[in-house]
Amino acid sequence: MAYFAALLARTEDGWDVSETDLDDVETLADLADLAREAAEDEETVLVFIEQEDAWFAVVRVDGEEDPRVFVSDAAAASRSAYGEIVLTEELLGRDGEDDLDDLDHLVVDLDDEETSTGTSDEDDEDSDSAAPVGSDGIPSGPLGDAGLLIDFGFGAKELMDLAAEGSVPGDALTDIADALGCGEVLEAVR
Repeated sequence: MAYFAALLARTEDGWDVSETDLDDVETLADLADLAREAAEDEETVLVFIEQEDAWFAVVRVDGEEDPRVFVSDAAAASRSAYGEIVLTEELLGRDGEDDLDDLDHLVVDLDDEETSTGTSDEDDEDSDSAAPVGSDGIPSGPLGDAGLLIDFGFGAKELMDLAAEGSVPGDALTDIADALGCGEVLEAVR
């Protein structure tokens, strides 16, 4: 399957977008190091990964902090070498153990967005925050930190909507880039 990966490095003038190759990246730590190399003065760097309309991931690296990850479909990503980069044991809730009983903490509950943004959509229905878990222990559906873009004006509910079944991963990344103000630049490197 073909993939696309881009680095979006925050600068004083907006976002510097460049396509990147993940062939030498084996772990999330390697990916975070690659992102940090693109950073200007420890500013935020986002990594967009799309696997041929099967799934997408957004990885956020802020200086030396641990990367924050959101994957649109963990089960689809688990079938990809590039997905294995972002699907860490910690993200999967394993932490070296086989206990998968508590997966409901893996996707930010949309109600958490209210406290993060100070706004509330009372008309929104409550959602289950955990995706169904397949026989291999990998959740089918979104996984990770859906609130990783809130401070850029892109809420958890919006990100979860882009990860909904039937949505197109390439379009989702374009929508995110458009909201960040760098959609045209992303399309130019695609």
